[in-house]
Amino acid sequence: MKKRIGILTSGGDCPGLNAAIRGVARAAYEMFDAEIIGIHDGYRGLIEGDYSEMSRSQFSGILTLGGTILGTSRTPFRNMRKIESDNVDKVAAMKKTYRNLKLDCLVTLGGNGTHKTANLLSEEGLNIIGLPKTIDNDLYGTDFTFGFHTANDIATGVIDRIHTTAASHGRCMVIEIMGNKAGWLTLYSGVAGGADVILIPEIPYTIDKVAEVVKRRAESNKGFTIIAVAEGAMDREEAKMKKKEREAKRAAEHFSSSAYVAKQLQELVGVEARSVVPGHIQRGGTPSAYDRVLSTEFGVHAAELIRDDVYGVTVALKGNSITHNALKDIAGVAKPVPPDDQMVATARNIGISFGD
Repeated sequence: MKKRIGILTSGGDCPGLNAAIRGVARAAYEMFDAEIIGIHDGYRGLIEGDYSEMSRSQFSGILTLGGTILGTSRTPFRNMRKIESDNVDKVAAMKKTYRNLKLDCLVTLGGNGTHKTANLLSEEGLNIIGLPKTIDNDLYGTDFTFGFHTANDIATGVIDRIHTTAASHGRCMVIEIMGNKAGWLTLYSGVAGGADVILIPEIPYTIDKVAEVVKRRAESNKGFTIIAVAEGAMDREEAKMKKKEREAKRAAEHFSSSAYVAKQLQELVGVEARSVVPGHIQRGGTPSAYDRVLSTEFGVHAAELIRDDVYGVTVALKGNSITHNALKDIAGVAKPVPPDDQMVATARNIGISFGD
């Protein structure tokens, strides 16, 4: 029996999206009679009916390709049920496109927002399978998301390179790693890159504690300090504020988290401090070997679920097993770094400070 499969990628891009798309398509072609419909630019394409029927040849040569051949966009979940100035009922439009295309299922590749909308569509009666993508690794129910390991490699490489210039000039270097709500990427790259201080959103810091590390290293003739700070890191005073208050404070001061830390350390310790923001470099380029394998495994499992008519789920890695969770159980559930996480303990036990 032929199955028509829609695929879309939503939210921020990351390495491994194309490998996952390829995994779904190639496994589907192998296991049953499949037609693949590519939805362009995420949920926008599903709302507007922007799609193309894809051929087998379009899934060749994309395993190592960064980004997404389908394009992506951000369509905030909070607006999905709002009728805005264009008078479009987005949920009704997505359901209409799904039915007009005579889809048997829709595979959605994305992070937290994508999964919340995927669950909404599942509750509306559509056959949905999610694939967990994000460099933040903050999706509940899976040990790792695809894209995280590649971003970790890139962020670690940045810290490695900063080490040499920091040592040469005797500077305090503050490197800002992506992660607004979760500090997984900063934590892992900070440990891998040999940072002296790691600042993440889940563990509010005191700048005096960070300054102590810088002073201690200077007094022991270390000469330089490496600080990995998540873009969402906050000090204890900021942690007491509401999100909008905190954002307004930073906007008024024109400081990113790394620039804020660097400025304070220069004033407190008198060191030459510099902030470095690698930004979207962390999301770009070819996926690592690990992410190519993980993305392929996720894609193949999605095809197996389609073959078996199992929907309303998202694929996950648990231990050494590829499995799946009910969308309703994971959609909208965050996965922050627990303060007592084993990696946090590992970092503390080798002398890394979290500024707390």
